Amino acid sequence: MLKSIGVTLAVATGLVLLGPAKTLYAYQVQACPDVATSAGNAGSVEAHVRYLSDDALEGREVGTRGARCAADYIAHQLEAIGLEGAGVDGSYFQSFPVRAGSLLGEQNTLRDAGISYPVGSEWIPLGYSASTSITAELVYGGDGINRPGDPDNAYPELDLDGRIVVVEEGDLRSSSSRALQADTHFKASVAAGRGAGALLVLLRDDRVLPELFTETRSALRIPVAALAGDAAASIRRAARSGGTATLMTSVRPRAVEARNVVAFLPGADPDLAREVVIVGAHYDHLGLGGEGSLEPAAVGVVHNGADDNASGTSGLIEVARRLAMRDREPARSILFLAFTGEEKGLWGSATYVREPLVPLARTVAMLNMDMIGRLEGRPLMVMGVGTAEEWLEILERANGELTRPLTIATAPDGFGPSDHASFYGEGIPVLHFFSNTHEDYHRPSDDWEKIDGDGLRQIVDLVTELTLDVAGEEGTARRVAVTPIQASEVPAHGQTSSNTSGGYGPYLGTIPDMIPMDFGLRLSGVREGSPADIAGLMRGDIVVAFAGKEIEDSRPRERYINEGVPSIILAGAEYGSGSSRDWAAKGPY
Repeated sequence: MLKSIGVTLAVATGLVLLGPAKTLYAYQVQACPDVATSAGNAGSVEAHVRYLSDDALEGREVGTRGARCAADYIAHQLEAIGLEGAGVDGSYFQSFPVRAGSLLGEQNTLRDAGISYPVGSEWIPLGYSASTSITAELVYGGDGINRPGDPDNAYPELDLDGRIVVVEEGDLRSSSSRALQADTHFKASVAAGRGAGALLVLLRDDRVLPELFTETRSALRIPVAALAGDAAASIRRAARSGGTATLMTSVRPRAVEARNVVAFLPGADPDLAREVVIVGAHYDHLGLGGEGSLEPAAVGVVHNGADDNASGTSGLIEVARRLAMRDREPARSILFLAFTGEEKGLWGSATYVREPLVPLARTVAMLNMDMIGRLEGRPLMVMGVGTAEEWLEILERANGELTRPLTIATAPDGFGPSDHASFYGEGIPVLHFFSNTHEDYHRPSDDWEKIDGDGLRQIVDLVTELTLDVAGEEGTARRVAVTPIQASEVPAHGQTSSNTSGGYGPYLGTIPDMIPMDFGLRLSGVREGSPADIAGLMRGDIVVAFAGKEIEDSRPRERYINEGVPSIILAGAEYGSGSSRDWAAKGPY
């Protein structure tokens, strides 16, 4: 089953898998940091955090050398504990390809008035460009930004249909703007939605041509290129005078191997051992900053992610160690999953639920640890208690068994921004453990020295006890039945069960599937009674536009919702096939 993952995803996304990740990054030929040097007292929860958040792992971004070293370390720890590998042929990995930039193809041409401009020195297709060719009239669009209410707002009135749109880079009124509408990918998405045949962006004089190698945003359906120097000046003049140009672009996505770490502790009860309880945590982080960082200026600076989520990964290893000691044997089997790609949008857990190692029908529950390293005497947040009828009782009993019981705050919702959401989307009861956010969240300052090791051990105590409660303890009469509560019956955070309006601004009621698609955004769930549910949306539907504006992934969705955009257009799961689900839903949501 897992052997087909890479082939299936590569075909679906057009990725070219070039081989193991270590061949695609210059620094991946380096050895992983030495455990004794980096981890200090190897085997303690702090030691695991210290190794995983070492500068040498460069922030553990999915698909990088640092992430590979982290996965190897986790697998080694689980193997040393005595757990079995749960992957193909007994390995400790579940591999899948992820996009990690683009490569320049062979056929790239830009020609204007008989003059051809050299690719790579005066222009270059961008990493999300379509690979195609067009000869068409040029139209000059200024900086390509729509400014409603501005008397000089001419761009929305331009006829872009079938034309090559030429725009200036960024925001001409604010050179330092980081607003979404100043982003070239966004401009190209808007132009494509208005029927443009291509988009050329003219770089500022102080800018060099961008690299394709690191571009990971979703591919667009039109050619998009950046121009500098003589090419930019010439194309600007031609666009202002209504000239024509020929553009041919060839861009190949490149992929690297990403790996979930997977290990198995067999249950001791012959009748229950075929059922599994999953204990999970993600081990990836933000790498060298950029997208996702709350310190935008810190691009190129290592974001170590000690709490997010070296702490949860350390907790997973320690729970595994305690259960593997076998002084109290679990009746059901335990599957330990360390996910990658969570920071990109739950990639690892979404891959797992699509290609499970154990059938999801035999998965009793999923326990997720994400950011459990900053307890510091505060209440522990446990989310998902509304996803099974017995959760509150089980949680209270497990906490009562501890030498040092925790103060616990609970929330019912099983969806949320971590890997448990992927499992609850499949109807599996979940609990999510979280020691709360802090000022270092998604910043370079989230370092191992700030971890509350004592609090982390307390949380490990609780998760270990709770895992045994759910799995059942061999040699005792204690057996717990976990009865799932359907997602439609669980109120969202900030809602009561009868309230369809969220407490944090405009509310749609959809749960996005963050696995990248060629186009649009797949829904992994829809809340009952929400505006989306009233409109007839269902799990599996693909959002293709908001208010007539095409979207390529989840980011514009959040922006349109927050701005109160008054209408949406969505495609059914069988969009384009002529089925009864091939519809558009609109309304004042």
